Amino acid sequence: MIKLKTKEEIEIMRSAGRIVAEALAMAGKEIKVGMTTAELDTLVEECIRSKDSIPAFKGYHGFPASACISINEEVVHGIPCDRIIKDGDIVSVDVGSILNDFYGDAAKTFAIGEISEEKQQLMKITEKSLLAGIDKARNGNKLGQISAAVQKVAEANGYGVVRQLVGHGIGRDMHEDPQVPNYGSENEGPTLKTGMVIAIEPMINCGTYQVKTLPDGWTIVTADGLPSAHFEHTVAITDNGPDILTVL
Repeated sequence: MIKLKTKEEIEIMRSAGRIVAEALAMAGKEIKVGMTTAELDTLVEECIRSKDSIPAFKGYHGFPASACISINEEVVHGIPCDRIIKDGDIVSVDVGSILNDFYGDAAKTFAIGEISEEKQQLMKITEKSLLAGIDKARNGNKLGQISAAVQKVAEANGYGVVRQLVGHGIGRDMHEDPQVPNYGSENEGPTLKTGMVIAIEPMINCGTYQVKTLPDGWTIVTADGLPSAHFEHTVAITDNGPDILTVL
């Protein structure tokens, strides 16, 4: 069941989203060669808690950290640990917050030092695909128009669009209806209505769209070991078009 949000609830979610955006902006400033992913996670948690907010991911279905930090071939759900961030890595940081019982959720992939042209292009196109999807998040459109827009941008550039993981509705729960795939037909899915709030999150791979889960039960990696990028925003459907809630 899709839960429509009131204008007042969307404003609470905007505040939760801003906290997520602040945590990601901080991560972008602090992330550096030689840092461990656990150290970065600690900074993210401190940032979220300093805003009188709760890290949404910590303890969620047993996840042990406040941020999902995924490097290179890791697509999503990387567990922060003693892994050292290196020059040439691309690092996806996915962050969630809870404020006054509502969730914010966003992700960004960061370039560390000098990265390859291959990774630069992957990041550029993944973010471009996110923006293309957001542009279709309009009252009266089919949800599939978002999915198709993401897929079109990614596949036109020769990339694989992850199918086993999707975006989602969001509100008082982190994952609500509807699911928001990054692929599919423009004619599929429910009609978008004012008051819907969704997390749009392309996960785009340099090679195959296929992925697998590591033995830790969380970390998703590309099946062929090639790099992956991940960008995400929480977006409200309004009478005036898409409203990105996870911005400063």
